Amino acid sequence: MYDFAYQKPGSLAEAVKVLSDDMEAKALAGGQTFIPVLKQRLNKPTIVVDLSKLGLSGISVSGNSVTIGAMTTHAAIASSPEIMAKIPGLQHQASLIGDEAVRHRGTMGGSLANNDPAACYPSALLALGGTIKTDRREIKADDYFQGMFTTALEPGEIITSITLPIPEKSAYEKFRNPASRYAIVGVFVAKFPTGVRLAITGAGQNGVFRHTEMEKALSANFSPDAIAGIVTAADGLNSDIHASAEYRAHLIGVVAKRAVAKAA
Repeated sequence: MYDFAYQKPGSLAEAVKVLSDDMEAKALAGGQTFIPVLKQRLNKPTIVVDLSKLGLSGISVSGNSVTIGAMTTHAAIASSPEIMAKIPGLQHQASLIGDEAVRHRGTMGGSLANNDPAACYPSALLALGGTIKTDRREIKADDYFQGMFTTALEPGEIITSITLPIPEKSAYEKFRNPASRYAIVGVFVAKFPTGVRLAITGAGQNGVFRHTEMEKALSANFSPDAIAGIVTAADGLNSDIHASAEYRAHLIGVVAKRAVAKAA
């Protein structure tokens, strides 16, 4: 690593000021992506702003939605009775992230801010039609993701919480890399009275995306059979040492049917 200043603000306003005053300052959530990036010298901030003392963790249910503090860990989500009862797909998803050490340090807000194309949470936020709340505004899921490692967040903007509508049914399945446990293909499906939303992570060159053809079929008939004949084109999908675009296209169909079967 190299020299940089370290600050642990005691309030959101203080953290926002530090990040706004210095464009080279970077926020630290759980650090499960950021620390390795620092070690590899891929990011060289002047100041690391630790968000752990801002009181941004916790899970609450109000009406037809669940709100999760940005600094809530994967382990807390995976063990939450409220999440299990209201959005079981999210509880299962959190339990599959990394290993036990990662789950006790990594945070939902940090993952969504980073927007790794193989991360799990982007598929949940997009499939559930959730809302990102920051220190400045609210951003709908359909407007938030803007490409690989790219979001609608402005410089210095801090995610404070995530609000997710409660679906009638939900499930997440992923075909994971056995070493990193990132998704080669991950599918989150959510059924609402108004229809079905289905989001895919790990496969797209531009990150998470919705599969509108599957959504239409599942809105008419929520069963694995409804999407059995849908073929996903390989164009625009990732192709790397882990899986070709054609294999990922095949996996989307397989994993989506598993997710729907679990939810149904």
